Amino acid sequence: MNELHIWRHPKPVGAAGRCLGRTDLPVDPRKARRLAHRIRQHARRHGLPREILTSPLRRGREVGRWLRRWGWTHRIEPGLIELDFGTWDGRPWREIAWAEVAAWEADFAGHAPGGGESLDRLRERVAGVLVQLAAAGRPVLAVGHAGWMNALALHGRPGSPTAADWPAPPRHGAIRVATLL
Repeated sequence: MNELHIWRHPKPVGAAGRCLGRTDLPVDPRKARRLAHRIRQHARRHGLPREILTSPLRRGREVGRWLRRWGWTHRIEPGLIELDFGTWDGRPWREIAWAEVAAWEADFAGHAPGGGESLDRLRERVAGVLVQLAAAGRPVLAVGHAGWMNALALHGRPGSPTAADWPAPPRHGAIRVATLL
């Protein structure tokens, strides 16, 4: 079956309390190795290809590097990168003005937080990546981010999501499987 198996990256070092999108924080090598091992086991159990796509950010890329050490093909897929939070990115949430957060909540899908990327734009990017991956005609394994995975969960739903529609972020290391059309 033509499916996408995507895992959320390991928790990055220094992320607690911060708005984290494209800020490229390091990840504990043991956690990256642990997730790589789980992906390898999943692929063996389900007869999946030994190829992994990752976000260009270290928290995804380091998992791919472990798999490459074990004989896998590792490719960076720029479209898997997390939402761009603009000027908010990397800042402690407590330093972001409540009025700015309220403006995002008021137009949750269309507003670009911190002047970065709107959720509508992220959903378009996810849709484009899905079309590209479907063209491969085989199962795809990937490591990505919570925002990307949440946009995937809402893929194909009509209209723009509200804050109430947006899923809770998947835990670090969680997997989501989606059928590629």
